[in-house]
Amino acid sequence: MFDFIPLSSYTTVYYVVMLIIALLILVHAQAFDVRDVGSLAFFNTFGIIFLIVFILYIGLRPISGRYFGDMATYATGYSLMQRGGGVQIEKDFVFNYFMWLCARIMPVKYFFLLIDVLYILPCYWFSKIYFKRYWFFAFFMFIGSFSFWTYGTNGIRNGLGTSLFILGLCFYNQKKWVMYAIFALSYFMHSSLVIPIAAFIVSGIYKNPRIYLYIWLAAIPLSLAGGGFWEGFFSRLGFEERTKGYLTGGEEFQDQFSQTGFRWDFVLYSAFGIVAGWYFIFKKHITDRFYIHLFGIYCIANAFWILVIRAAFSNRFAYLSWFLMAPVIAYPMFRYKIWNDQYKIFGFILFVYYMFTFLMYFKS
Repeated sequence: MFDFIPLSSYTTVYYVVMLIIALLILVHAQAFDVRDVGSLAFFNTFGIIFLIVFILYIGLRPISGRYFGDMATYATGYSLMQRGGGVQIEKDFVFNYFMWLCARIMPVKYFFLLIDVLYILPCYWFSKIYFKRYWFFAFFMFIGSFSFWTYGTNGIRNGLGTSLFILGLCFYNQKKWVMYAIFALSYFMHSSLVIPIAAFIVSGIYKNPRIYLYIWLAAIPLSLAGGGFWEGFFSRLGFEERTKGYLTGGEEFQDQFSQTGFRWDFVLYSAFGIVAGWYFIFKKHITDRFYIHLFGIYCIANAFWILVIRAAFSNRFAYLSWFLMAPVIAYPMFRYKIWNDQYKIFGFILFVYYMFTFLMYFKS
């Protein structure tokens, strides 16, 4: 559908278009009131069109291992399933059986499209439920988050797991059993989701945001002092083999992108969510039960990543908290009156938030 775009420029087009939209929101925020009926109608209509086009753009991308990493590996496995080859499913049962079923009824092109429908729609539903008529701004922050594109085109199993977790959060205030069932599905989609699920449970038991903040702050000196101790420690706690492999860097993961060493730049990026939560909860006295729980999940999951930051594939663990940064930052700004000229300030925050994503892409 988008074959006219050179494969070498496919990802770049996404980032540039997102930059244009971020600029549009920034300029609009300086000139208009977010409560303006005409503005809301425009962004609602534009948002739906953008949602559809974005799903088609990412979902119908050409199959390429060079530009989209693991996509080629998934395509090879899918082809094997289509030919009836013997495939043993021993982990990530939801994803693998889903892939097995799709291989019997659709070509690989539509499999990847369906994957990205399932990846993107939970972000849309979450935004509609919690942000209501301002949903587009939250949705834009979701898809403009650092690594969102990567986990929709490369680490799709991990990405689907996080999107299922987001879908589960849509039932936080009603039908809790549905939420827990979806969390279980997210784990069997990708076992690394045990980390945000555990963070959800812990922050649900200990409902003290100050403790969450202390946990995150303590993780930095503990990681600096502990060095590689934490990777070895957590790898011995009985993690599923795939998750353990990300910690220890087993041979089967050697062909995947990795970042090693203590990444202060990524810790700084993570701090955006921490500072936002601290400001809204402790300075602006937001006592929203859902928001405090969300902040707790983010702090604890991100603290885990900081402890294992030197692991060969710690970027996979980082995304297990980063996927929640957008709502941690945006939620209070569209649920509560925080400042005068709130929309203007939000427009600036959104632009700065996306610029990190944009600059990191071109830096790499």
